[in-house]
Amino acid sequence: MFKRDALTDLENWASSKYRKPLILRGARQVGKTTVVNEFGKEFENYLYVNLEHSEANKLFDSSLPLPILMDMFYVYCNKSKKEGRTLLFIDEIQNSPKAVARLRYFYEDLPEVFVIAAGSLLESLIDVHVSFPVGRVEYMALRPCSFSEFMGAIGEEALRDLIKKAELPDAFHDRVIALFNIYTLIGGMPEVVRNYAFDGDIVSLNRVYETMLEGYRDDVEKYAKGGVLSDVIRYILTEGWAFAGQSITLGSFAGSPYKAREVGEAFRTLAKTLLLELVYPTTSASVPLVSDLKRSPKLLWLDTGLVNYAAGLQKEIFGASDITDAWRGMIAEQVVGQELLALSNKVSQRRHFWMRGKVGSSAEVDFVYLYDSKIIPVEVKSGHNAKLRSIHSFMDEAPHEWAVRVWSGNYSVDEVKTSKGKSFHLINIPFYYVGSLEIILSKHIKSSAN
Repeated sequence: MFKRDALTDLENWASSKYRKPLILRGARQVGKTTVVNEFGKEFENYLYVNLEHSEANKLFDSSLPLPILMDMFYVYCNKSKKEGRTLLFIDEIQNSPKAVARLRYFYEDLPEVFVIAAGSLLESLIDVHVSFPVGRVEYMALRPCSFSEFMGAIGEEALRDLIKKAELPDAFHDRVIALFNIYTLIGGMPEVVRNYAFDGDIVSLNRVYETMLEGYRDDVEKYAKGGVLSDVIRYILTEGWAFAGQSITLGSFAGSPYKAREVGEAFRTLAKTLLLELVYPTTSASVPLVSDLKRSPKLLWLDTGLVNYAAGLQKEIFGASDITDAWRGMIAEQVVGQELLALSNKVSQRRHFWMRGKVGSSAEVDFVYLYDSKIIPVEVKSGHNAKLRSIHSFMDEAPHEWAVRVWSGNYSVDEVKTSKGKSFHLINIPFYYVGSLEIILSKHIKSSAN
């Protein structure tokens, strides 16, 4: 077990005086159970209750008062109650609607008990078969390992700490870029990261990828009970990986015979499982940040390692000295999008890109990031500043003077002027600094305001 950043998030949740039962959400295989089991070591009493087991399920289905039910959980877990804090982890909670309903009573009647719930298929069942008590629970998302967590797993804690503070000396740049390329290749699924950290064998990871992909495909009947929806979901889980980082059309997606309505429903179902996200553009360079759902979205999957394996890209990524040159730059967009999503543990977190609203314009910025009421353009591209035409188009419309370019080069700031004469600051950050974007923007934007 290597330390996940989510442990710090869980500690912050536990220390809050406004704490409510926590619903931990995330795709299968992102390590929800492992993280909570590790967190449970910080409690004098840790009760793990898996509702796939009939005994546990029947306990929740009983009409026992909550204090007595808690005593029964100690019996179920074969543990004696000790003085100190108690953490109750209800795993696979989607198997018991009564367990879901009882979460509100933990909040109201036993606030001293720390309660976390999770489920491998929870995401696809929420708002369909499962309804959580509004205002009585809170949510946290767990995602694949970020590059920072990968660095910790492979024992590069000192470099990781410098990266987090955006203070890495240029002398270490080539070394860390090489490590980021490995991370881009293998991805951040915890089992993959753990196995690579243990023996450094990339080839053996294919067995892990295949097992994960088969597991996702086997879940299709649980997401949708037969019919066309099941067929479309299965098709997306087979063919859709090759479209990571690309704008897609829903009708006849990936050469399929399926209609836009059928494909859209399948994508929305998979988005609930947090396996993927359809990222929609905004056409405004100023707040509020609003998605334009009439335009084509980009497809981003949960993990770059799974994309590389499923789409047959591993050899191309492995041989690339600059990932912006690999697979037409799509894998670079996928991994940057993955790192941007990892900046937040909010379930509601969404990514956006920018398209110029003018008819006939092809200007498009890979991502935009909301910071301090400013929409910051984030372009993933190498090359000279003059070629960043889309950022120039964005900055001509933006009410501020800040833009970000992600590349394989060194960290620097350029003073740039658009063809219309507007001056702006272009912050060039290496790929490994995407996870430090908040700190970098704070350093520059707040210091300039002072």
